[in-house]
Amino acid sequence: MGLSEHKECIAMLLAGGRGSRLKSLTEQLAKPAVTFGGKYKIIDFPLTNCVRSGIDTVGVMTQYQPLLLHDYIGKGQHWDLDILRGGVWILPPHSKPGSTVWYSGTANAVYQNQDFVDTFSPEYVLILAGDHVYKMDYSSMLDYHKNVRADCTIAVIEVPIKDASRFGIMNTALDDSITDFEEKPINPKSNLASMGIYIFDWRVLREYLNKDENDPESSHDFGKNIIPDMLSDGRRLFAYRFDGYWKDVGTEESLWQANMDLLDDLHLGFENWNILSRTAGSPPHYISPTGSIKNTLITEGCEIYGKVENSILSVGVIVEEGAVVRDSVIMENARICKNATVDYAILDENTIVEEGAAVGEPLKDGGKLKVCERGTVIERQATYRRRRSDLD
Repeated sequence: MGLSEHKECIAMLLAGGRGSRLKSLTEQLAKPAVTFGGKYKIIDFPLTNCVRSGIDTVGVMTQYQPLLLHDYIGKGQHWDLDILRGGVWILPPHSKPGSTVWYSGTANAVYQNQDFVDTFSPEYVLILAGDHVYKMDYSSMLDYHKNVRADCTIAVIEVPIKDASRFGIMNTALDDSITDFEEKPINPKSNLASMGIYIFDWRVLREYLNKDENDPESSHDFGKNIIPDMLSDGRRLFAYRFDGYWKDVGTEESLWQANMDLLDDLHLGFENWNILSRTAGSPPHYISPTGSIKNTLITEGCEIYGKVENSILSVGVIVEEGAVVRDSVIMENARICKNATVDYAILDENTIVEEGAAVGEPLKDGGKLKVCERGTVIERQATYRRRRSDLD
């Protein structure tokens, strides 16, 4: 490549998943590009964590609906990753002799980019997911990895046992060495969950990636294949316990809940760790004399003429006079027209709730979360249609 420089540790960020559990929210864009907290994208969190942790080389592996994500990341200048020897690199699937074009799994994605990793001759590789909201100093995890002489270290967090089947679940010995690991078990044996954050010795990982790629029965996945294979071979795997805020926002409900968590703790424990993002540069928000807000985050460019409670409003949202928004997440450039009502909902970008229309059911009455896809028009009769511009 001509720009190589030895790095102790580089990051490989998995950002190519379809995000099918977010349903309509990811029909037109990759999950890491989904808006969070009014002004951020989900990918802002791992990118910021890398910079704050002193990791200045990040390979972002993209695949599904990558265009908007590529445009958002750009050259990485918004995260101070626009450096000559390192920085952020977009790594879409590419054709190589004897390999498939598409990434066939998380492990295969890294396997296809071994040449990129080798360019920087790292001792360690940090593997990250692009669909989590959290603040973490990866340098502390790396120190732990080196101190315990691990071949692989997995960041873990305790989750409610009812949710454990959504994660990779492990058991550990007293020294936190991992004795058992199951990927999304039907009957989990514990509540110690993988955060999808791994540090590997690169020499060891490369060996297992090559072995896995030659296994026709493999799913080419870290949780299903690489980690169990390392365990069965007696490799040194350790759990790194994390006690801060962390949320997997891979479902509609978890995305809504993580946004609501901001209303309880504006910083989610992120004080002195500002999340970097690519901002819109819109005018300041405006609240008219007829407007009323309560326990709400309002982003730049918003205009509030109605009533908003317990909600997150993204850039450019307009709430007209007489309209009411409660317990909702409203994404960019949505408009809630006069005397309309929005309750317990996620409205994607450019949604219009027409005059007098209603969407969702009040949370206090036990309503079910309502999600409206990008460009939806909600008419007064509560019927749905797509805007002509989105159909053409």
